[in-house]
Amino acid sequence: MKLDTHRFELPLEHPFTIARGTRHVQRSLIVELEHDGVRGYGEATEHAYYGVSIDEMEAALDDFRPAIEAFKYCNPRQLWAQLQPRLAQQMFLLAAIDCAAHDLFGKLSNRPTFTTLGLSWRNIPLSSFTIGIDSTERMVEKMEARDSWPIFKIKLGTDRDIEIIRELRQHTAATFRVDANCGWSAAETVENSKALAELGVEFIEQPLPADASTEDLRFVYEHSALPVIADESCLTEPDVDRCHGLFHGINLKLSKCGGITPGYRMLKRARELGMQTMIGCMVESTVGISAAAQLLPLLDYADLDGAELLAGDAAAGVTVLNGQITPAMTCGNGIELLAEVAH
Repeated sequence: MKLDTHRFELPLEHPFTIARGTRHVQRSLIVELEHDGVRGYGEATEHAYYGVSIDEMEAALDDFRPAIEAFKYCNPRQLWAQLQPRLAQQMFLLAAIDCAAHDLFGKLSNRPTFTTLGLSWRNIPLSSFTIGIDSTERMVEKMEARDSWPIFKIKLGTDRDIEIIRELRQHTAATFRVDANCGWSAAETVENSKALAELGVEFIEQPLPADASTEDLRFVYEHSALPVIADESCLTEPDVDRCHGLFHGINLKLSKCGGITPGYRMLKRARELGMQTMIGCMVESTVGISAAAQLLPLLDYADLDGAELLAGDAAAGVTVLNGQITPAMTCGNGIELLAEVAH
C-alpha cells in the first residue's frame, strides 16, 4: 500500500461557538491509502481540546509509514489491530487510517462499507443540524435559514440556556436536542431537564464534565426528566460499559474512538446493554461524514451535519440534505476527493 496525505483549511459558513470557544476555519488532514490504483480516504481534524494538531499527526505518520506501506492489504480490522498499540495516544490519526482502510477495502471489494460490516441500509435515522452558541437573535436566524431540517441540536453552556431554548421554540416545531458540552453541574442538569422537557427537547448530551464523579452522574441519570447521552465520557471501547447505568445512551465519534473498526464494536455493545446509540461528528468534510455514515444502521440518533457547517468541502460522498442521509452511489465509504481543492 502507498500512503499519502492532503492538508485542508476548511472555511466555516459561520463562526462556530460552543462552551469551550469559537473558530472560523477547520484545519483537516486527509489520509490516503492506495492499492493497485484504488484510493481510500480518511480524515482527522485538528482539535485543541483533545491536543490534536496537523503537524504532530503528519510527524507520527512519517514514523509509521514503513509499517503501513509494508502491510499486505486485507481486512481493515487487521491493520487497526496492528497499529492500535502504537497509536493509542493518537486516536484521531488512527481513526483516519482506519476509515481510509475501510474505504479502500470496500472499493476493492466492489461493495459499500456498510455491507462489508454485515449491515443493511434500513431504518436510517435523520440527522440533526447544529446551532452553535451566539446571540439569541443570531441563533434564531441560523435556525430559520435551515427551516427544512426536522431536528436541531442546540449548543448550550451559557448563563441563559433555558431562555435560548424558550425563544427558539417560538420559531419552529422541529425536534430539539441540546448539548451542554460539559457546562452544567448535576443540580443544574436536573433542574434544566424539567424546563427543557416542557419545551419539547428530546435529550441532553453530556451536561456534566468528563471527570464528573460517579455520584453526580448517577444522580443525573436517576433524576433527569430527559435521557442523558454520553459524549466526552464515552471515548473508547471500555467506556461503553463504564457508562452503563450512568447514561441512557452514548454518542460515538469515530475520531475519538479510533475509527470504524472499534466504533462498530462499541455500538453493538451499547445495544447489548440496552443503551441508546448515536453517532456525532466534528466540524469536518464529507470524508469524515461518509465514514461515520457507514454505521447508521446501528443507530437511534444521528448528528452528521459537520460538512453542512462548511463554506467549502474537500470531497464528494454521502449526502446529508435537510436531515435525510443518502449513501454514495460508489463503493467503500463512497468518497471522491475533489481534485480542484486537493493540495
